[in-house]
Amino acid sequence: MHSQLQLILSPEQAEKQDLLLKQVADKLEISPQRITRLRTLKKSIDARSFQPKINITVEVYVDEKAPKDEVAGFNYPFVGDKEPVLVIGAGPSGLFAALKLIEQSFKPIILERGKKANDRKHDIAKLNLNKGFNPESNYCFGEGGAGTFSDGKLYTRSKKKGNAQRIYEILQYHGAAEDILYEAHPHIGSDKLPLIVENISKTITDSGGEIHFGQKLVEIIIENNAVKGCKTESGEVFNANSLILATGHSAHDIYEMLYRQNIALEPKGFAMGVRVEHPQALIDSIQYHSKERNDYLPAASYNLVEQVNERGVYSFCMCPGGRIVPAGSGTNEIVVNGMSASRRNSPYANSGIVVEIQPEDIPEEFKKFGVLAGLKFQQYIENLAFLNNGGMGQKAPAQRLVDFVKGRVSADLPDCSYMPGLISSPLHFWLPEFISTRLREGFKKFDRKMKGYLTNDAVVVGVETRSSSAVRIPRDPETGQHPDIKGLFPAGEGSGYSGGITSSAIDGENAALAVGKSLIS
Repeated sequence: MHSQLQLILSPEQAEKQDLLLKQVADKLEISPQRITRLRTLKKSIDARSFQPKINITVEVYVDEKAPKDEVAGFNYPFVGDKEPVLVIGAGPSGLFAALKLIEQSFKPIILERGKKANDRKHDIAKLNLNKGFNPESNYCFGEGGAGTFSDGKLYTRSKKKGNAQRIYEILQYHGAAEDILYEAHPHIGSDKLPLIVENISKTITDSGGEIHFGQKLVEIIIENNAVKGCKTESGEVFNANSLILATGHSAHDIYEMLYRQNIALEPKGFAMGVRVEHPQALIDSIQYHSKERNDYLPAASYNLVEQVNERGVYSFCMCPGGRIVPAGSGTNEIVVNGMSASRRNSPYANSGIVVEIQPEDIPEEFKKFGVLAGLKFQQYIENLAFLNNGGMGQKAPAQRLVDFVKGRVSADLPDCSYMPGLISSPLHFWLPEFISTRLREGFKKFDRKMKGYLTNDAVVVGVETRSSSAVRIPRDPETGQHPDIKGLFPAGEGSGYSGGITSSAIDGENAALAVGKSLIS
């Protein structure tokens, strides 16, 4: 007999294999010895009641030989002698675009401005210790892009754009744990991602593709409104008739380059704000309705959204059991982001709390920059944070949460995971009023949903500005190409069409499919 069962279990029953087996056997009214295979298909936490439960779907075989575990297989033929396609950026979008190009028998040539993942670690270590910043090798740039040293969250709402499950299977194929295939909110962890990224790169190069590090794009070569190749900062020229632009939303210089080359861009809505960090134990107690977290429950997360003065105020990239990291891409800016290791065992919980910003919200003095107005406003806020850190390198301006809401300077600051360090600063004063006012009201509303959220044990750290791009690179919905430039395929977060690892990977695959269609037709 082969069947699927849906069960509601305690965290311990769902976690321990022997207890899970007993629950399944009891449900089927059989002896556990008759079960020949038990496999989890879906798993999620329901913490709405005072006793959190686990919703789990399992596949079970009874009294028959269990089939062998099926491991998703992927066909990556040798393409070293095939038609080349340039891929700019080795983030999730670029890497998955390259894999899909190989599947279609095209040769990807990836140009990445940063370093290999293993080499990035040394620059990031210096950055975390506030002992130097490398603008080409940091949390943003390098093999795997911003995703490599991020939290590794894979959950996406972009179900209609592609097959998220396929992305999870490719990640598992390259070394991720099996649980990403069935967890409701799959997560890899910043400690695991670098090796997975390296394995993906190896698949690409073993198949005859190329990856060139330290190659920063400075010009797209265009003749008669068609791509012919590109030039990098080193002076090298790479020739190809198709180029997938997957440079990520932190590559501000790429938008400047496109603007100089008169390649059409569009303004779009984005969001900016701060990152707030609480003790993880506090978030656990609020979400799990208990003073202490059950040993079989993961570090609790949250997802908050409110409307304040006709704009959304919401949590972004919430990292339970994580830490705050310096995520800027320039020397005179402070930008923060969050990440978690696979075990999510840090004593801190952090999340971006950002305010929706539409093009019409941009202050008047930035309108002179036209389509780049939002980008320039982002840069202004990031530079403002740098100016308010006392000239202390990557130290970040910070304020206790209640002090921020009440508009008062913090005499001291709580312990924080941000390794370069904090400096007390009145963020409520120097952030633009239309942002700070909405944030302050948003925090009050959050506290009504999560009683205890608004506390001076929490710290607000500035600034969170890279939740999404302020610029979109247009593309034709049918061909995937820029409407004015044949052979130019914008993709990923930097092009304004995705957000996060999974949706960016999907968008990269879609760009590669569009390339294939254009070259075959």
